[in-house]
Amino acid sequence: MSEMVQPLAPTALAAKLESGKLPFETLTQLESLSGILGQERAVEAIQFGVAMHRPGYNIYVMGDSGTGRSSYVTSYLKSEAKRKDAPSEWVYVNNFKDYRSPKAIEFQPGQSKEFEQDIRALIDGLMGTFPAAFENPNYQQQKSAIDRAFNDQYESAINLVERHASKIGVAMFRDATSVSFAPMRDGKALEEADFASLTDEERDAFQAGVSELEGMLNDELLSLPTWKRISYEQLRELNLETVKEALDPLMAPMFEKYAEEEVITKFLKEMREDLDKVIIDQFVDDKSSDSRDETSRRTMYEEMYLPNVAVTHTSDGGQPVVYEPHPTYRNLFGQVEYSSDQGMLITSYRLIRSGSLHAANGGYLILDAEKLLTDHYLWEALKRALKSKTLKIEHPYADMGLMNTTTLSPEDLPLQVKVILIGSREIYYLLQDADPDFQEMFRVLVDFDDSLKRNDDTELAFARLLKDRVAKEGYADVTDKGVAELIEYSSRLAEHQKEMAAKIGDVFELLGEADFNRQLAKDEVITDIHVKRALAAKKHRTGRVAERIIEEIVDGTILLESEGQAIGNINGLTVMQIGDSSFGAPARISTTVYPGGKGIVDIERESNLGQNIHSKGVLILSGYLGHRYAQQFPLDISASIAMEQSYGYVDGDSASTAELCCLLSALINVPLRQDLAITGSLNQYGQVQAIGGVNEKIEGFFNVCNARGLTGTQGVIIPKSNVINLMLNDEVIEAVEAGKFHVYAVEKADEALHLLTGIEPGVADKEGNYPEGTLSARILKRLEEISKLGHEDDEDENKDDKEGKSKSDADKAKDKDKKD
Repeated sequence: MSEMVQPLAPTALAAKLESGKLPFETLTQLESLSGILGQERAVEAIQFGVAMHRPGYNIYVMGDSGTGRSSYVTSYLKSEAKRKDAPSEWVYVNNFKDYRSPKAIEFQPGQSKEFEQDIRALIDGLMGTFPAAFENPNYQQQKSAIDRAFNDQYESAINLVERHASKIGVAMFRDATSVSFAPMRDGKALEEADFASLTDEERDAFQAGVSELEGMLNDELLSLPTWKRISYEQLRELNLETVKEALDPLMAPMFEKYAEEEVITKFLKEMREDLDKVIIDQFVDDKSSDSRDETSRRTMYEEMYLPNVAVTHTSDGGQPVVYEPHPTYRNLFGQVEYSSDQGMLITSYRLIRSGSLHAANGGYLILDAEKLLTDHYLWEALKRALKSKTLKIEHPYADMGLMNTTTLSPEDLPLQVKVILIGSREIYYLLQDADPDFQEMFRVLVDFDDSLKRNDDTELAFARLLKDRVAKEGYADVTDKGVAELIEYSSRLAEHQKEMAAKIGDVFELLGEADFNRQLAKDEVITDIHVKRALAAKKHRTGRVAERIIEEIVDGTILLESEGQAIGNINGLTVMQIGDSSFGAPARISTTVYPGGKGIVDIERESNLGQNIHSKGVLILSGYLGHRYAQQFPLDISASIAMEQSYGYVDGDSASTAELCCLLSALINVPLRQDLAITGSLNQYGQVQAIGGVNEKIEGFFNVCNARGLTGTQGVIIPKSNVINLMLNDEVIEAVEAGKFHVYAVEKADEALHLLTGIEPGVADKEGNYPEGTLSARILKRLEEISKLGHEDDEDENKDDKEGKSKSDADKAKDKDKKD
């Protein structure tokens, strides 16, 4: 006879910290711990990834959010980046030979802004120098002399023709643009009426004189274009000389300052050449220059010459660490903006906007993997940039023909950046499988564990980390009992008595809510009472659905018994998750068994509600039954299993042990205790395996029993391997201490059957027989009976077939006799 499994002691139901175990009374007695708790593997990996400078050693940080992965990686990168030299700065400048292809100039840290100020000072000088340089009396005198020389030549030629016209009696008239002739008598030009009265001979003489004068005029003005060209060249030389005399003093300091910078000197020379043209066009050739006000001229100079600083650094600031919260193509790579001018879209190098890659160039760029991968084009563009080591600003969809507006093509920048992707495990493995480039480009994996070992050292380190959080957030001090409650809550999150959850963010959130409760109570320090109140309040806020399910069980809407016995019915333990809250919800499992060869039918699967793992658990039942009970005769039964009043998808194999017990109960008509609920995954040899959510499952059934009234016999059956995962709440532990509720841990299905039926399962002898009266003996007997029923049916069918065949032979004999 085997002894029945005894309930667990209250001390086994949670890893409670003994009073006084923590070596402090309040957190003020501790030194703060900034950084991250545990995670040695991740720390080692991030150190290696930052130190490795070879191509392809970008970093992927994976783990659950709330583990401190982002904050730790960011703080570590900043601490390392401070020790290194700041990278170069970059500015975009006008390309005077091709305005559509702005150039990029590299500067040492801090120099780009200085260069910008130098250009601003030059523009101030231009505003003060021009147009004053062209209003100088010396310039005006030389300009007048050039104009006068041209006018003298022109006047001399006209006067010569005019004197000859006077000799032949023809009057000559001239204005600014034309010369005309008229007959003359007595020294006066004739009117039109007088001209009509002239004789034909006089008219012919006049026409002949006009023809002669026109020929003479053409001969004299034949050199007019040459005079104009000479005058223009002289004036141009004067203007250039005037501009040179005014500009050289302004730009000489800049040429001297940047004499050793070849690229900057080249730009200044091109800028100097362009200024000659622009200034002369504005103040000499531009007829509308008088209408251009000072503000417009300054804006024009700034739009043409002022550098567009893409990124700046301080000389002692170290390498940049940039986190891009919204990774879009424009935010990462920058863009070329447009402005509207009289209904037209225009742009210039001044409208180039830098992106996060510009800011992180020479340092580190942190991105959320999930956000980055929402745009496939963005992911491909980032890979191209990292492979080519160039930063190119372009329209993201230009290659697709979706960009029709004329835009700029800024010069590409050399890119030297280490990208850190932060994401989940699912995304990491997805990228490994789907993208062959990913493994080559992100060779460093920083894996943050979900939990960390719980011991004296980690508990103390946990308390020091809380001290750091208290100081940063301005919370009140926390007592040792308050810290102990938070440590136990962390183990509850980890679902392990010897571990704590690495998801420290949830603990910090509870600490903040506990401090809020302290403020309401007007207490000076945070204690375990405030933490418990915060937990209870959080449970109440998210517990509407759980409370509703319990109400429906109590009022009978959902059928579930917590007392008595029943055949083919058992209480299973399930977990429901809605949003960020999970809770236990007990459910009735029912089974029917009858002779036949259909085997075990999973109603959940047949109705497309059972998921793969649940179906696997049901199939394992067949394997266990065949191995245990069908060694001497075939397993010839039909059975159906259902999760009653379940209208959603069912997954997981944690109900397989309950389904086995329920199936055997229906098979041999032995009732099962309804004051017990059971959970556990079954293997093909009858061993009960660990499941998840054990605390929520136990508390779910306890809440139902407590709502109906505890009888002292109620309890749950769990896998023994799950005992280490128990971190039950105080209410359950207190009920166990009072003997009103029980938790049983089993290793085999027979132990669970013993508890549920009160009947000895039995142990087989060498021949495979079980002692009379045991559960196993009754099961074997019933299965043999069902198998014989199936065998008798087969014999009857064979007998009918033989009789039918004999009758057919007799009929054939009769037919033969008739023929004879």
